[in-house]
Amino acid sequence: MKYILSLFLVGFAFQVQAQQATKWDLKTCVEYAIKNNISIKQADVQTRLAKLQAELASSSRLPSLTGSSGMGLRLGRSIDPTTNGFANTQFLYNNFGLNGGIQLYNAGKLKNNADATNYNWQASLADLQNASNDISLNVATFYLQVLSTIEQSEISKIQIQQTLEQLNATKKRVEVGLLPEINLLELETQLANDSSNYITAISNVEQSKLSLKALLNLDAGTDFDVLVQPVDQIKLQGFADLQPDYVFTIAQQNLPNVKAAEFRVKAAEKSSLAAKANFYPSLSFGYSLTSNFSNQFKYINGYELTGLSAITPASPFVTMNNTKYFVQSPTYAATTGTRNFGNVWNGWGTQVNNNFGQSFGFQLSIPIFNGGQARISYQQAKLNYKSAELNQENTNRKLKQDIYSAYTNAIVALNKLNANKKAVTSAEKAFEFAKKRYELGLLGTIELLNNQNNFLKAKVNFKSAQYEYVFRIKLLEFYKGESLSL
Repeated sequence: MKYILSLFLVGFAFQVQAQQATKWDLKTCVEYAIKNNISIKQADVQTRLAKLQAELASSSRLPSLTGSSGMGLRLGRSIDPTTNGFANTQFLYNNFGLNGGIQLYNAGKLKNNADATNYNWQASLADLQNASNDISLNVATFYLQVLSTIEQSEISKIQIQQTLEQLNATKKRVEVGLLPEINLLELETQLANDSSNYITAISNVEQSKLSLKALLNLDAGTDFDVLVQPVDQIKLQGFADLQPDYVFTIAQQNLPNVKAAEFRVKAAEKSSLAAKANFYPSLSFGYSLTSNFSNQFKYINGYELTGLSAITPASPFVTMNNTKYFVQSPTYAATTGTRNFGNVWNGWGTQVNNNFGQSFGFQLSIPIFNGGQARISYQQAKLNYKSAELNQENTNRKLKQDIYSAYTNAIVALNKLNANKKAVTSAEKAFEFAKKRYELGLLGTIELLNNQNNFLKAKVNFKSAQYEYVFRIKLLEFYKGESLSL
């Protein structure tokens, strides 16, 4: 008995811990999972990348404009950029440029590329929503599993109470000699088994909560409990509102995986048109504005007379006042100075203004031969388009198959629920009849316990059937576009 009491204490500890934890309903669990689940976060990152690709493709249709500037020092023999002459001295240079262009005609390549990336972005958004839907369904499955294990633990607890009542009644009869002691021992054994089953049920509750916390991306040590709602109070739609053809028509228009497949077909179609544009000429317009400045560090600051050339009779002369004067050729040498860095920039504005140049022009590009790259790229794009169409067809077929399968499973779950309900009623009557016969001494303990265990098993199966039926109906409601809630 001490062992049994210790098991009750363990179960009581689990219940106290659950009472202290914050209780979450299904809607709260779904919303939290969508915000914090790792898979959804990864899908969100992919969506953002797709959006950037769409923005990049769209901006490629805009004109381009690039500015440039450079400054440096040249040494040795080089070409002066302002005179295009060779110079053998060091000089400072500074240049500026502004150029760009725009595609005027490219057979719709840029536009189709932009449209394709935009459709891919829309498909990525649908993928994100689809990932959220998958997580929502998983959360609903785990949530109902928690509720089911809680119900089963309560049934196991009631089973212990029934066995205790039988044990106490039998103990009194054994003490007065109305029943043999073996009846008491058999009930004590049953109580030990019931207590073990109860602890197993409590453990299953905690394990199912841990699985739900993992799906929610909650730390395993976080206090957590679900809001227990009796399965009989969960609102469900009738089969008349969940006919498979009707549900499929709605799901085909609303489910994100169907939309994603449709967007990818459109993206593949635009990509094939963009690839086809490589067979056609393209026309672009370009423009450029440039200017530069340069100045040497050395400069001429004067001349110095170095000598006269020799006078010869053959030298030319001039006559002035009947006097002949021979023409002499004096020799001069230039003298140079060195500018400091500040003086090198003298005349910068004048040079930049004088060297300012502009150019505008058109560029026509005609594809003639490129090793079959354009042809192969176009063929690949057409095959990708065909593959996207097949994927869309397969998505629609699979969706219809899943909906019909869910509808069939819901009918099976309903029939199973009704069968288990009848089994509970029959097992309960059999157990009550067995108790009365046992009290009259007309039935042995083993037969009584068999009827009790059958009653317990029937109740557990009935609860499992109830939650299975709830899940099957909620799945059809989800395909229909209803939010997951209990």
